[in-house]
Amino acid sequence: MKRFFIGVAVAAGLLLASSQAWSADKLLNASYDVGRELFVQLNKAFIAKNPGVSIDQSHAGTSAQARAIAEGLGADVVTFNQVTDVDFLVKKGLVSADWQKDFPDNASPFYSLPSFLVRAGNPKHIKDWNDLVRDDVQVIFPNPKTSGNARYTYLAATAYAKEAFKGDDAKVKEFITKLFNNVPIFDTGGRAATTTFVQREIGDVLITFESETRGIRKEYGDDKFEQVTPSVSLLAEFPVAIVDKVADEHGTRDLAKSYLDFLYTPEGQGIAADNGLRARDAAVAARYKADFPDVRLLTVEDVFGGWDKVQKEHFAAGGLLDQAYGSR
Repeated sequence: MKRFFIGVAVAAGLLLASSQAWSADKLLNASYDVGRELFVQLNKAFIAKNPGVSIDQSHAGTSAQARAIAEGLGADVVTFNQVTDVDFLVKKGLVSADWQKDFPDNASPFYSLPSFLVRAGNPKHIKDWNDLVRDDVQVIFPNPKTSGNARYTYLAATAYAKEAFKGDDAKVKEFITKLFNNVPIFDTGGRAATTTFVQREIGDVLITFESETRGIRKEYGDDKFEQVTPSVSLLAEFPVAIVDKVADEHGTRDLAKSYLDFLYTPEGQGIAADNGLRARDAAVAARYKADFPDVRLLTVEDVFGGWDKVQKEHFAAGGLLDQAYGSR
């Protein structure tokens, strides 16, 4: 049960931290909803190398995190799961416009993909995206309007449908609408969706990052849950950035840079891989190759023309996501 209680301790620590004066040896990292266990381990390893440093965490859907920072949450760094949420902070004057040049791999130290988790024995025989629109299947994933995790699910399903229906927009829209109609509950974030599926035992399949499906299966065992990797999925990058305005106010820029650099070190990459994320470091990736099934990964750039176009066509008010979501 540790995956579900660790967030309480993190939240309590954050409330305490918010009442203390900021100093150059303390960071607040605003991160994505299902990254709690990962950053507990990363922070511990980083602090071991930097005695006297402290790192507080905030976890929620990254769109909600970005809005909170714009409204005053004093995060020195962000470790998000969606580029558009960092770009939102750019527009608010909090992050530099060239943030993706500050760190390797377009400032994405590791990556994942939307994957499936089913109950032991896979009683509904779910193998691929087309199984998720059957009338006898209930699907669990969070609300794409509040969760970057779920937006990747929406985009991965759309990419699959674009290929399956050879670009027929009407059939793609019908497919996504059926998928949304099969979701009985739209939780606000990825960890809440995990709780709905695992603890409340609602739904036949959970769609979330591969790292989360691996973590759940590892914790509960193969006699409870099984992972299913679809035939095709979407590259999910995990962008990181210094929140320039906040870091400069707190005097934490150097520490923030060192902290995010640590995510790219072999040690940081190994911790990420241990937590089910795919490493960028070639040697680490090779060491963990047997743990990650092969999958054909599409990209936002290749399928949708980039994040700017996705934001305008899919995620803006009245866009394709609103149309699909509103029709359920």
